[in-house]
Amino acid sequence: MKIAFALLFLLFSASVFAQEGTDQQLAQHYFNSGEFEKALPYYQKLYAKENTKIYFNRYLECLLQTGKEKEAEKLIKKQIATDKNSLEYQVMLADFYENHEKSKEATKIYQELIDEASKTSYALQDLFKTLKGKGKYDIALQALEKGRKNLKESYPLHLEFAEIYGIQGQTEKMIDEYLALIELEPGYASSIEAILTQKIDFSAENTPEFDLIKGRLLEKSQKKPNDYVYTEMLIWLFTQKKQFNTALVQAQALDKREKGGGKRVFELGTMCVQNKAYDVARKAFQYIVDLGDDKPLFLDAEFALLNARYLEITQSRNFGADELNATITAYEQMLLKVGKSRNSIRLISELAHIQAYYGNQAQQAKTNLEDALKIPGLTSMQEAELKMQLADILVITDEIWDASLLYMQVDKDFKFEPIGFEAKFKNARIFYYDGDFDFAQNQLDVLKQSTSKLIANDAMQLSLLITDNYGIDSNFTAMSQFAKADLLLEQHQYGPAFQLYDSIAAAFPYHGLMDEILLRKAKAMQNQGKWNDAITYLNELLKYHNQDILADDAVFQLATIYEDHLNDKEKASEYYKRILFEYKGSLYTVEARKHLRILRGDLPEKEDNIPNP
Repeated sequence: MKIAFALLFLLFSASVFAQEGTDQQLAQHYFNSGEFEKALPYYQKLYAKENTKIYFNRYLECLLQTGKEKEAEKLIKKQIATDKNSLEYQVMLADFYENHEKSKEATKIYQELIDEASKTSYALQDLFKTLKGKGKYDIALQALEKGRKNLKESYPLHLEFAEIYGIQGQTEKMIDEYLALIELEPGYASSIEAILTQKIDFSAENTPEFDLIKGRLLEKSQKKPNDYVYTEMLIWLFTQKKQFNTALVQAQALDKREKGGGKRVFELGTMCVQNKAYDVARKAFQYIVDLGDDKPLFLDAEFALLNARYLEITQSRNFGADELNATITAYEQMLLKVGKSRNSIRLISELAHIQAYYGNQAQQAKTNLEDALKIPGLTSMQEAELKMQLADILVITDEIWDASLLYMQVDKDFKFEPIGFEAKFKNARIFYYDGDFDFAQNQLDVLKQSTSKLIANDAMQLSLLITDNYGIDSNFTAMSQFAKADLLLEQHQYGPAFQLYDSIAAAFPYHGLMDEILLRKAKAMQNQGKWNDAITYLNELLKYHNQDILADDAVFQLATIYEDHLNDKEKASEYYKRILFEYKGSLYTVEARKHLRILRGDLPEKEDNIPNP
């Protein structure tokens, strides 16, 4: 008997659960199909059994969609009676009255809610969030105004007012609220800076909000010169617009007032380096050096100043003979001060790079590196890096087989490390320069499997160059001349290199190397900081070889020139988009997407409409 009863109970329970599941499925099906009349009885039944939020909301929606307004009103009131502490349903009832021409009833509910909530900060916060969540911004503002009147200084509500003003587009009032909060609680400054960065596009050309904030901060900093927070915010504001010179003036003035020893100025100088504003960075670090060698940041500033000079020469290519000589002298003086040791290898390396590639002092650079290799206590990696750099310079001085020996040493010692892969690739180039294309190709075939993506890509490009052009003409003349021209280009002998390239174009006008020649000439112009000349060659490549394998290289180089050197964001974005839309299989698609996001100032939560590669 007991077993039979248990079986009966299980069958009954299963039947009930099955019925509930069927009701829920049918309700959802009709609701999603917009058949609210059919969905209504099912949601009424489900709501009666289980008063959940989703059943309530859908039951209410069915009533409203089918014109059953009185039943809908009763349902909301019933829900309020069930959950008296929830403001959501009371606001929902007021909203219902607003939508059904019962404004007096709606106003009464809102007023009662505001009167009660404005007595305490917790209740007011709860009401504010509810009203904001329902899109009742005007009512939320009324609640805040009543709350500010009742609570007075005990809870000033600046953040809440600023948020509503921001939503309503009342930017001036929003900014005033944020600044009022900073005046009350200076510790909020960094948080408010982050909020303003999200709400205001400082990268735009004309930003009225920028002028407004600047005016307010200048006014407050003049009235309260001892409240450093306003000057700090001015520095932050100017950096948002990349007005680094103006930011530096403010940072230096603040540093002098607070006797900060250059700390803020050093931080700004570091930011300028990150933004490639090397000229302003030099001024910042020089300011700290001029404070005297008794200051804690003196030595750091000296090193940072040298690094800014180095980057300005090697990255921006923005220098004259005087600046170049002054930089070389500064490095030499620093090495005299700190001495040549394993701790000053970076200084020696940077000096050698500038001497060899920009100062026409390759022999002196070679001597400096050879001396550096004799420094006791070098790590194996330091020794390998010095050998690599010395080998690069031996290529410049046309001692290519001595360079090859050094590359082979590093390859042997670091066979499975990135520096070893780089050495193998550069050694393969030596044989390429010498015209031994078969041996070079064998080395490149190994490197194409490298775990180092950069080396693998470089190896792939050189391998394809050899494969596509080796043996096209019967005596290999064009390819041999091209390799020799590449060596001259590596040695920065631009005139002779161009003559060889031009002789190939004249003798073999339909050879597959024509796009390669234009790309090489563009590279030569970039090495010399002649950006407009580089653009001319790249555009010529796209004009005559738009469907060739190097077209995406040309487009990407154009984008980086406009972004990094000509400061034309619009043009840069145009070329990055071309990579994504016209060259979808390009190796540059990931980088192009990344740069586009940076250029348009995407926030992390912003919807991304850049196409996937």
